[in-house]
Amino acid sequence: MSEDKRRGEDVEDGGPGLVYMPFVIMEEFLDKLRLLDYEKEFSRTLNMKPISRHYFAIPTNPGEQFFMFTSLSAWLLRKAGKNFEQPQEYDDPNATISSILEEVRKLGHQIDFPPSKLKQGCGEHAIYVLTRLADEALKSTNFNWEKPEYPTEETEEETVIEDDAELTLGEVEKNFFQYMQQSQHGDDEDEFEEEEQIMDLEGLKRLGQSKQTSESTKPDDILESTTDAADWKLEVERVQPQLKVTIRTDNKDWRVHVEQMHQHKDGIEASLTETKTYLDKLHDEITRTMEKIGSREKYINNQLEHLLAQFRGEQEQLSETRERYKQASGGVTERSRLLAEVSEELEQIKQDMEERGSSMTDGAPLVKIKQAIQQLKKENMQMEIRIGVVEHVLLNAKLKDKASQNKQVHSNATANQDKFDYSTY
Repeated sequence: MSEDKRRGEDVEDGGPGLVYMPFVIMEEFLDKLRLLDYEKEFSRTLNMKPISRHYFAIPTNPGEQFFMFTSLSAWLLRKAGKNFEQPQEYDDPNATISSILEEVRKLGHQIDFPPSKLKQGCGEHAIYVLTRLADEALKSTNFNWEKPEYPTEETEEETVIEDDAELTLGEVEKNFFQYMQQSQHGDDEDEFEEEEQIMDLEGLKRLGQSKQTSESTKPDDILESTTDAADWKLEVERVQPQLKVTIRTDNKDWRVHVEQMHQHKDGIEASLTETKTYLDKLHDEITRTMEKIGSREKYINNQLEHLLAQFRGEQEQLSETRERYKQASGGVTERSRLLAEVSEELEQIKQDMEERGSSMTDGAPLVKIKQAIQQLKKENMQMEIRIGVVEHVLLNAKLKDKASQNKQVHSNATANQDKFDYSTY
């Protein structure tokens, strides 16, 4: 099954193994790179270290991973027969990604994700692009996947090296039967050969009966050996290696385990006795050292008692100083707040002064004042003219009143004179 189909099925299923799918695909991609011999043609040529089997599956260093992704993509495109330049670190990442995706589309693969997913240089999208390019590179190199050939497991027969100095159970029985054949007489030899070949219960019974008959024919007198003791010892030493019986041990046998347990127990006890002496010495040394340290500590405490008292006093003074500092810092914060308020008011006043200064230096108000003065002058002239007219009218009215009063006075005077004149007559 191809990786595209498997990727689609995993996305549709959405099972718990979907999280670990990039790790599996990354390992397969690394196998494809090894088939393309990337360690020689890519790593050594471009002086880059080989990637690990989970390099693009786990985000570690985005810059390094993105550069490795673009470099591997360019190398795989060149292996696939495309003319693609090796990207550099200072190249535009968007342009590099777009050119790589364009080549992937030209190879007939569908891209169903945005190019921004490849900027990190890791993740399932980057592994998907690299895997498609690796497949195209393998196709261009005419690589075909063949069915695996499993080696046939051959059961190795256990070979036992025969040693002249060791004797197996079969050889012991064989020698025993030969000895018995030599010790029997005449007709018993054929019977014993038959027993050697058959060795059933009947043969064992006959063997026992022959032993009893042989014992019954023994002489009653005590046989004394004429063999020298030294020669006997030499013969024993010579034959002793051949008398060893080697039994093929089975690892599943409980006797072997018991023997191993006894061996381990003896080794542990031997090591324990040796180790216990060292531990006792180490314990004594540590005890003496602790006593020395305790005595030195008491001596140092006695010598530094006045310094400790002085240190405690300094600590109390330090705590008092810190309290005063906290109180002073509280006052400082309050004054800082007041200073900030005063500064704000000063800034506001400065701003007002600047506005007024700018308005004073401006010529528009002066022009307005001049126009107002001219208007006032005109109004003043009109008012003066009106006042003069009113004064003239009042003067005329006064004059008319005086004239009328004079006429009345004059008329009254003439009337009185006429009365006086009539009275004199």
